[in-house]
Amino acid sequence: MVDLYVGEENTKWTLHEKLLCHRSKFFRNIFHKKEGAKESEYSLPDDDDEPFRMFVAWLYSDHIPTPKQEKDLSPLLELYLMGEKWEIKRLIIEVLDAVRRWYHDTDTWPGLRRVQYIYANTEIESPMRQLLVQCVARMLVLGDGMPEHWEKALRKNGQLAVDLILCVQKWHFDPGNVPDAREESVAPIVEEAEQKVEIKKEQEGDDGEEEMANGVDHEEEEEGEEGEEGEEGGEEEEGEEGEEEQGEEEQGEEEQGEEEQGEEAEHGEGEAEAKAEEEHHEEEAS
Repeated sequence: MVDLYVGEENTKWTLHEKLLCHRSKFFRNIFHKKEGAKESEYSLPDDDDEPFRMFVAWLYSDHIPTPKQEKDLSPLLELYLMGEKWEIKRLIIEVLDAVRRWYHDTDTWPGLRRVQYIYANTEIESPMRQLLVQCVARMLVLGDGMPEHWEKALRKNGQLAVDLILCVQKWHFDPGNVPDAREESVAPIVEEAEQKVEIKKEQEGDDGEEEMANGVDHEEEEEGEEGEEGEEGGEEEEGEEGEEEQGEEEQGEEEQGEEEQGEEAEHGEGEAEAKAEEEHHEEEAS
């Protein structure tokens, strides 16, 4: 038996070494080394528990769960990436077939998000890339126009655009069913270009009017805010001036009171001195 530790939480899985190594060249190279000490455990920190649980179920039962909803494709695609990484051809084929059946039975096509995920996690020769590209190529060629989100994606992802062209080339159309611009009038090309220019101008005009409207509204809001701030500032200044004037008046009253108290004290002292002199004269006279 060997122990595998999966994910950030190091979930421990104990599996039969012979079965695991028989199915996977990757694990065979880890646990059946020709030189050095034999390994009995291995960590898989970049893998998630749910797809690994599906892998263990497939390892012991040869069963791939059938997707019931589109969201069920997420763990299935992760299981597929495990098959590529661990070099398990049988798992790769079975997951590919499950994904193919899903799109066929639901009469749907791979979404851009699914394609981008596979392109971000696989190499150019990946079978899953090829399957999704073939589906998307048929969708775009037989569809009515190019969906906007696909057009933006193809402008950014040159490899995806090239893969789609290479896929269409393999279809080997009957030359008689493919339009030949060399044999037809160029007038439709010019008319189509003019229509695109007009549509572009209309869109730019609508965008400009919207930006202008937003700009006017923004300026009015700023002016309103500045006016309110000015009024508030004026009220604050008036309040501060009033407080300063009130403080000066109170200070003046305090100073006047102190002067009056001083004069009263001096007057009292003068009367006391006069009375003392008068009493002194009366004593001398007697």
